[in-house]
Amino acid sequence: MDLSPAKLNLKRDEKLEIVWKDGSTSVYPIAFLRSMCPCALCKEIRDGTPHQALPEKSAKNISLSILPGNFDKPVAVQSAELVGNYAMRIEWSDKHGSGIYSWAYLHDIDPKGEQHECKCKTDSGRHRGAGP
Repeated sequence: MDLSPAKLNLKRDEKLEIVWKDGSTSVYPIAFLRSMCPCALCKEIRDGTPHQALPEKSAKNISLSILPGNFDKPVAVQSAELVGNYAMRIEWSDKHGSGIYSWAYLHDIDPKGEQHECKCKTDSGRHRGAGP
């Protein structure tokens, strides 16, 4: 099954809308897409390793994970480009841009949480071509 989109509609400060070839539509708010950056560093931070605790002086031992970037204003897309026929790379207003969003990954993180009616998953539930 082809995981590539039929249509992409990117509104730089609002959302990415994808109409998939199976006819389904996914809408990704920009802040959600940035928070789900698939680069190694962001994934490591989301997965909780390594956590950096606040200094010892703190009254509470609280752990805070912050994704890399400059968040002095709302995040927006500076630019986006297709990567081959399998993904797109997004350059963010916070100067982060190392994440490559494959079509399989975008299927997997669909905010609606719906399973697309495609036959593109393996027995393990992962999309074919999604990587290891």
